[in-house]
Amino acid sequence: MNIAILKERRADEQRVAAAPETVGKLIGLGFSVAVEKGAGETAAFPDSAYKIAGATIAASASAAVKSADIVLKVQGPDKAELKNFKKGAIVMAHLGALSDGKGIAAIAQAGVTGLAMELMPRITRAQGMDILSSQSNLAGYKSVLDAASEFCRAFPMMMTAAGTVAPARAFIMGVGVAGLQAIATAKRLGAVVTATDVRPATKEQVESLGGKFLEVDPDMERDAQTEGGYAKEMPPEYFEKQKAVVAEHIKKQDIVITTALIPGRQAPTLVTKEMVESMQPGAVIVDLAVEAGGNVVGAKLGEVVTTANGVKIVGHTNVPGRLAQDASTLFGRNLLNFLTPFVDKESKTLVIDWEDELVIGTLVTKDGKVVNSRVPGTTAPKKALAKKEQPKKSAKKEA
Repeated sequence: MNIAILKERRADEQRVAAAPETVGKLIGLGFSVAVEKGAGETAAFPDSAYKIAGATIAASASAAVKSADIVLKVQGPDKAELKNFKKGAIVMAHLGALSDGKGIAAIAQAGVTGLAMELMPRITRAQGMDILSSQSNLAGYKSVLDAASEFCRAFPMMMTAAGTVAPARAFIMGVGVAGLQAIATAKRLGAVVTATDVRPATKEQVESLGGKFLEVDPDMERDAQTEGGYAKEMPPEYFEKQKAVVAEHIKKQDIVITTALIPGRQAPTLVTKEMVESMQPGAVIVDLAVEAGGNVVGAKLGEVVTTANGVKIVGHTNVPGRLAQDASTLFGRNLLNFLTPFVDKESKTLVIDWEDELVIGTLVTKDGKVVNSRVPGTTAPKKALAKKEQPKKSAKKEA
């Protein structure tokens, strides 16, 4: 079986779908790997490292995929790339399946089997395959560093001969994978941290990291989480209460990081214009949901905006890609962990079980058709999992 690893085409994408260490393990499983020339350069992986791992370096994307049975990417392929894929090839990537119906349709029309890795069921055995968690973890860490670089003060309390420097106050909105890492990072930098989330189960997690949990409405929050660990969309009256509680709290905060995402939906507004205007000059807000519409009124995709009252709103795109080497390494391990159970150890051939719950959950195109009912605009029938395959409750939360 041949695997191709392509260079990413999106302007702000510095990641690559597999690090050299992952390539070496794929080859150990029996795959032949071709890496497009320069695919890993922006993640500090030179072609020579892939050669040492056992890969061949293809001069172009078309040369890499012409005989590829599996194509590994970070972002989904565009139409120009799909022209070079052979029919029946499998592409594994973040395909944007819940928002890009046209892109998924194009993959189907090309006769390519699409596995949208962002749809990985959140069950125990899939934790090592979860690209959303691995990338969100890094995004949460980087968000605090981005805030610190824009903040005009230090984070920790400092006792100096000239006097005491008060610690920064950081408020994390949304306690999923990104939020938890943001809490931990802000605490390590010395900030006083508070956090809020619609799911009451996160209170214990926040407190275990040294933060203080800000509750909005315990009764309404009791049923705010799906079995898979994702946040449910809350009713309008909840957000009214949330606004009142947060509006009072946010006035005193130096750093605010918002991470709230609802799969397949526009990100909810958590920080209003009035809240921003109530904050002190020099405060910094980092909106990690800006690519999904944003949690913060005034956030602009790819920009750092300074408001009239001196508050900075950071809206960087592709935050995991700003830590390209680690992000690529973890992303590649996620894909490797998914493929490994389907490799026959004796014959070293790939034997995919199309009835496996992980495959059912991520499969979006097959045999020229869109086969996942979650893809916008599709008429694909909903495929139920067998009783023994039903997702189990997990402690993992949304990004």
